[in-house]
Amino acid sequence: MTMQSPLPTLPQDDDYAVVCSVIAYLTEHYRDQPELEELARHVGMTPTRLQKLFTRWCGLSPKGFLQAVTLDNARRLLDQSASVLDTTYEVGLSGPGRLHDLFVTHHAMTPGGYKGRGAGMEMVWGFHASPFGKALLLATEYGLTGLAFAEDGAGSGSEQEVLADMQARYPQATYRHAPEETAAYARRVFDPAAWREEEPLRIVFIGSDFEVRVWETLLKIPFARATTYSDIARKIERPKAARAVGAAVGRNPISFVVPCHRVLGRSGALTGYHWGLTRKRAMLGWETGVAAGV
Repeated sequence: MTMQSPLPTLPQDDDYAVVCSVIAYLTEHYRDQPELEELARHVGMTPTRLQKLFTRWCGLSPKGFLQAVTLDNARRLLDQSASVLDTTYEVGLSGPGRLHDLFVTHHAMTPGGYKGRGAGMEMVWGFHASPFGKALLLATEYGLTGLAFAEDGAGSGSEQEVLADMQARYPQATYRHAPEETAAYARRVFDPAAWREEEPLRIVFIGSDFEVRVWETLLKIPFARATTYSDIARKIERPKAARAVGAAVGRNPISFVVPCHRVLGRSGALTGYHWGLTRKRAMLGWETGVAAGV
């Protein structure tokens, strides 16, 4: 099946604010199953315009998104999570057909490099539009090393704060603002039409041995599916380390590409997400739309 990109043009930040507002409203009122007209009144748009805007961003309609991200759907995804991961590990292959939607190839920095906190490395960085708001991408000559998300304005989650947070992870590295160099990574990550198995996206893990094992396991969660912290702990043969796994998931430096948003609580709850639960819901809904070929 050929998937069409839901990103024909780069989105605007104002549009993302509207989508966030709708997602938040749906999350709060999902039991009431609000209709499109009610959502349109909530954001001050016509129903037709909201339908088109939301579908362009999320890959499916507001009604489809509501169905995709309810807790019942999360529990349905979890029903098969263990068998999905088991199969992946046992046969060394992906779920049905491929390991990861972005066709990722990865390697980890040497232990010495990790302990040096990025010493001797140059990282280029730039902010880019994405289906989930403004994205910060960092890369080295070896591949993508960081992906984070920022909010507009000077408050919590601002561009300055997010950049400082990412740079603090590798304080000994040197940094160069080069959005023209990170733009190609942004397109590869957020445009499904650019996902090609013969040209895998190169990423670089910079973390402890335990963190890297957790992040590698995240890569084995199939597209538009979900798993739990305890299931990941079991797969890395640390069944009592679910809390440590959760911490490692939270420190994932390459958001979305390394799909920590696909990890849910044991009950099916979305639980925490470093970049906000609204963004996590948006990612799960977007993936559902892409997987359906919308």
